[in-house]
Order: sequence, then C-alpha cells, then structure tokens
Amino acid sequence: MSKIKKIILSSMFLAVFIIFNRFISIKTELLVISLTFIPIIMSAVLLGPKYSTIIALLGDLLGAIIFPFGPYFPGFTISSAITGLIYGLFLYNNGNEMSPKKFLICLVISSIIHLFLINIFLTSLWLHILYGKAYIAIISSRIISQIIMFPIQIITIYLLEKFSRPYVKKYLL
Repeated sequence: MSKIKKIILSSMFLAVFIIFNRFISIKTELLVISLTFIPIIMSAVLLGPKYSTIIALLGDLLGAIIFPFGPYFPGFTISSAITGLIYGLFLYNNGNEMSPKKFLICLVISSIIHLFLINIFLTSLWLHILYGKAYIAIISSRIISQIIMFPIQIITIYLLEKFSRPYVKKYLL
C-alpha cells in the first residue's frame, strides 16, 4: 500500500476514533463503554503497529483537547498508545493475507492482553491516581465490564475484517 493511501486511511481512522470516543460512548467516572476498538484494530490490521499507535495516541490527545469532558490525564493517552501498539504487533501481516484461523487466534491473544492488562490493571491505576478511589474496588468493577466486552469485541472485529477483506484487496492493496 502506498504511503499516500496509508496517510489517508490514518486520517479516516483518526476521525472515526475521535467520533466514537467523544460522541458515541457511555462514560461514567469509572466505566467507559465505547466502540473505539474498531478504528484502532482496523488500523492495526491494515497499516501496522506504527500507524495504529500514532492513531490511538493522537485520537486520545486530540479528543481530549478538542472535546474535553473532564481533566486531561496523560496516563489514558499512554494506555491508548500501548493499545494501538499491541494490536499492531499481533494483527499486522505486512500486506500478506492471514488465514482466518490465525487471525482469530492473534485477535483473541491481543484482546486478552489489551482488555485485561491495559483496561483492567493500567486504567484502574490511572483512575486510582486521578480520583483516589480504592484500587481493588476499581478493578472489581472493571473486570465485569471487560468480561462482557471481550466476546463483543472479538465477534465485531472478526466479522468486520472477514467482510471487508474483499474490498480491502480490491481497493487498497
């Protein structure tokens, strides 16, 4: 894929990330239910770890600057960038077609790492630092939401990648 196509796709994924993050999500002090995983994972699949990390980092940073809904905390930006990196490292296949079984295995592994390491432990740490609430209490409430989000995320991304694959081959590669 040419560099121009990558930049155009990156800007589209960045815009979708900001819209999903700031306008199409449910946010409380301790819990966020969002579809931001879609542009991050799709950018990781199509563009690789460098682009998905930058998109995740800029999406969180620009979203916080342009459409703030609370105090800015750099820990969430770090978590977002690590998320883009994790998915990029596991799901990018450098333009080669990955078998559906291998893609599903890589998706499950990367989602387990992300949902449990980043969303439960690291985000709970940021919330503990930011709001001063008990770390164990925050983790307890986040475990339930992540267990619910895990199959939703896997099914959504697997189907999205499966049905978009012919169009990606035809128009992007």
